[in-house]
Amino acid sequence: MAYIDYYKVLGVDKTATQDEIKKAYRKLARKYHPDLNPNDPTAKDKFQEINEANEVLSDPEKRKKYDAYGENWKHADEFEAQQQAYRAQGGTGKGGEYWYSTDGQHFTGGFSDFFEELFGHGAGRGRNARGGFRGQDIEASLQLSLREAAITHKQTFSINGETLRITVPAGVANGQVIKLKGHGGKGTNGGPDGDLYITFVIPDDPVFKRKENDLYTDVTIDLYTAVLGGEVTVNTLDGQVKLKVRPGTQNNAKVRLKGKGFPAYKQEGITGDLIVTYHVTIPTTLTEKQKDLFRQLQQG
Repeated sequence: MAYIDYYKVLGVDKTATQDEIKKAYRKLARKYHPDLNPNDPTAKDKFQEINEANEVLSDPEKRKKYDAYGENWKHADEFEAQQQAYRAQGGTGKGGEYWYSTDGQHFTGGFSDFFEELFGHGAGRGRNARGGFRGQDIEASLQLSLREAAITHKQTFSINGETLRITVPAGVANGQVIKLKGHGGKGTNGGPDGDLYITFVIPDDPVFKRKENDLYTDVTIDLYTAVLGGEVTVNTLDGQVKLKVRPGTQNNAKVRLKGKGFPAYKQEGITGDLIVTYHVTIPTTLTEKQKDLFRQLQQG
């Protein structure tokens, strides 16, 4: 993936203290939070980039590796382990040079050559037993509405110039990650391709709130229906249903509709419930006659 300068993302110097990094992150996170920028389609990507930069730079160990290895910082442990192994197997240590045996041939070069050979021209890769290099893993995000996430469906998108068509199982959750093996960066010298990791992004729905497999929704009823009972129309994921309101229903009373919630991920036939919360509205424009009737009720 392309190199991202995390210091530039947060707008701080490489010598910035942890407090300066924290302060810069909080300021930018507030500025670019998607909830505060509903009309800016770039805010979500910017917000994710800011979070990624903060995750690395706010962790002293990760920051140390990032400063040393740049875009390949995630492979720092692998690189250092390989370096120690090669030295133990006969590295000369002279002038920063080393050698190792590959398919019966010796290779000699400088430190930068070793880094390039291990990671493959700036793309973090692991080396297989035959001398090839594994392709880089790629991370991508896929946004779905709550209703799209509730049904199994085909989804097409492009990554690295390749068009992929995947089946999204019903019940995926916001932030859930799936792996598509072999759909990442191309391997070299016979090495395997990397993997593609897709993170699902499911924004808040205007009608339903999801908690695991249950859905929650609010329904407004007038005072007369709450007192005398009646019928109300309720939205569900698969259409509208008529719901009877019992006489004497209190404000914030809840009703559970079995099986009208969200499908369980990869568990066919299992669905959560829909919890309906009633909100009783109080009339504010009563006539004098209506007020007299309420006074009579009040007096018993």
